[in-house]
Formats: sequence, C-alpha cells, structure tokens
Amino acid sequence: MLFEFDQYLGFLAFLTILTMGFWLMIFLMSFVPYWIGGSVVELIKEKREARKKAKEEKA
Repeated sequence: MLFEFDQYLGFLAFLTILTMGFWLMIFLMSFVPYWIGGSVVELIKEKREARKKAKEEKA
C-alpha cells in the first residue's frame, strides 16, 4: 500500500490548511490596500472641509 489512512487524512488536512492560507493571503492583498486607500481619501476630504470652513470664518 502506498499510503496509510492516517497519512491520507494528514495530507488532506495539509492541503486544506495550505489552500485556506493561500486564499486568505489573496483576500488580504486585495482588501487591505483598498481599505487604506479609502481611509486616506476620507482623511483628505475632512482636511479639505476643515480648511474651507476656516477660510470662510476668516473672511
């Protein structure tokens, strides 16, 4: 026999964990930059509004 049943289960567990790790890495590589980019855009909008408000109060 090539593999025992326990070795087969271990191999399946290894493949499952490897696949989950791969897809988690793909998800994080696509989602995290999108999240950071959106946060930066919101921060810029808030600073622009604050500057516009301060300029209106001055005038």
